[in-house]
Amino acid sequence: MMEISLLTFAFLALVVVLTPGPTVLLALSNGSRFGIATAGYGIAGAAISDAVLITAAGLGLGALLAASVFWFNVVKWIGVGYLVWLGVQMMRSTGQLEPVANPSEDNRSGTLQNRVAVFRTSFLVAVTNPKGYLFFTAFLPQFLTPNEAMFQQYATLAVVFIAVDVAVMATYAGLGAKAMHLLSDRGALWIDRTCGGLLITLGCALAFVRRSDA
Repeated sequence: MMEISLLTFAFLALVVVLTPGPTVLLALSNGSRFGIATAGYGIAGAAISDAVLITAAGLGLGALLAASVFWFNVVKWIGVGYLVWLGVQMMRSTGQLEPVANPSEDNRSGTLQNRVAVFRTSFLVAVTNPKGYLFFTAFLPQFLTPNEAMFQQYATLAVVFIAVDVAVMATYAGLGAKAMHLLSDRGALWIDRTCGGLLITLGCALAFVRRSDA
């Protein structure tokens, strides 16, 4: 794989990731509610979902969704339902921030539950979106060299895309955490409700996506 091609891929990946999507919105919200440390678990969940999507594209799952109306709609409606449900939960948020940790077992347990929930939510948001599978299925082959080993090429592209994605999400989480310090609970509430509304909008938009549009 030529270096110039890899640089082009990295730039295009940056353009794609910078466009506010569900995982980026979650990073912003998590940063404002829980701080950068806990938001990092959500970023890790999204990064692992990237690896799953790219692996699925390499194995042909994206092609299956492109060819099968039934399976495309199954994944799509799961994604629609989850995004809308998640958006509603965020819209109902009280804006309460994660308390400062202390030695009590209850707080340690609550913090762990928050981290697991943040990780799980970010992971599921990505893997239940059929557009992700179709995007990687269409996007990645443009940067593959037919006469070279496919596994190494997919792995290289995955590392580059995940690195770009993590950097962007960390930036958004940092912005959310900064807003938390400046605006306290009111700022977190504003960010949660804004992101929740956008997630509902994205979920509704996904409902109208057809295979030819993805």
